[in-house]
Amino acid sequence: MKTKKLLLAVIFGFFIQNIQAQKDVVVSGGNATGSGGTVSYSVGQVAYTNATGSGGTVTQGVQQPFEIVTLGTDNFPEIILLMTVYPNPTTSIVNLKVDNFNFENLQINLSDITGKLLQSQKISNQETQIQMESLPQAIYFLNVLDNNKTIKTFKIIKN
Repeated sequence: MKTKKLLLAVIFGFFIQNIQAQKDVVVSGGNATGSGGTVSYSVGQVAYTNATGSGGTVTQGVQQPFEIVTLGTDNFPEIILLMTVYPNPTTSIVNLKVDNFNFENLQINLSDITGKLLQSQKISNQETQIQMESLPQAIYFLNVLDNNKTIKTFKIIKN
């Protein structure tokens, strides 16, 4: 009887060493399938890794709220407006690069989601920096105006 208890304790001890508990709590998740393939997802931060290659770096497993959307239609085919935001997500600076356009009458207006004007600045160079360090995390609209007429609007998410 004593031998059976000892054997049972040894076997139980061996299995306890190899038991792994859930590392993180996942709130929700699932699988999504479409014509492009299948992906498994979870809501919450489970773990993350950095993958670096010749095209850049991606942080897998970390939710990064970042979105830039051009609103409206382009009725000005001769104007090419490009905007680069860094770091991703933006925390301090938004760069606006304007190509193939006369800067004489261009200006930008930065407003919050309620339409309140936060900054107004004349564009005098091909690349303009807009400081956002002092602004809280939120969604902002960057309007590019020519002679006080909006020619392009960008939606910026600041983290």
